Amino acid sequence: MATTIKPLHDRVIVRRIEENATTSGGIIIPDSAKEKPQEGEIIAVGEGKYKEDGTRQTLDVNEGDRVLFGKYSGSEITLDGEELLMMREDEILGIINRAGANAG
Repeated sequence: MATTIKPLHDRVIVRRIEENATTSGGIIIPDSAKEKPQEGEIIAVGEGKYKEDGTRQTLDVNEGDRVLFGKYSGSEITLDGEELLMMREDEILGIINRAGANAG
């Protein structure tokens, strides 16, 4: 049975996007020498923070967005055997849009 999770308030859940393990010169980088990627895909978003007037401030990111985040951002969680990150929206540095990249 698959587990679902809905982040609260201004939190998001991010799946890290692994980079190629081979350099442009063909050298294979072992897992022990690789740093964890700082790029990921948003897989779930909260509904936003409550403002002082009682309304919600919606998030600037959506499910499916590719984002860049800091090296030590978020909290690592494991859900159905998959390692994910849960972080606040303000820990996200930017949304990545690559020219010519296929969405999906």
